[in-house]
Amino acid sequence: MMSAMEIGKELVKLCQQGKNPEAIDKLYSPNIVSVEAAAMPNIGQTQQGIEAIKGKNTWWMENHEVHGGEVKGPYPNGDQFIAHFTYDVTPKHTGKRMTMDEMGLYTVENGKITKEQFFYSMGECS
Repeated sequence: MMSAMEIGKELVKLCQQGKNPEAIDKLYSPNIVSVEAAAMPNIGQTQQGIEAIKGKNTWWMENHEVHGGEVKGPYPNGDQFIAHFTYDVTPKHTGKRMTMDEMGLYTVENGKITKEQFFYSMGECS
C-alpha cells in the first residue's frame, strides 16, 4: 500500500505530464470527496464519488484553454499532502487569459486519495 508521500509524488508526476485523468483512475478512492473554494457553474462546490470527479475534470477541460502549467510538491503532513498548481489558462466564457494559482490539500486513507480540497483567490478564477 502506498503512503501519502508516495501517492503525492505520483499525483504530482502525473499532473506534470498532463495525465490528470490517469491520476484520478490510479490514485483516487471510488468514494472521493472534492471541495472547491467556490461553486462552479452547473456543478456546485462539492462533488462525491469518482464519476462526479471525472465529470468535473471533463467540464474544466472543455471550458478552459490550457496554455501551460506547473505543479509543485508534494508537501506532506501525516496522511495529507499539498500540491501547488499554477496554470496559464483562458476560460472560454470570458476569453481573458489569466494565471490560476491554486493549492490542493489531499487526504489519503488505505492507499487512496479520499478527499481533495482546493484553495485559491476568487478573483483569479472567476
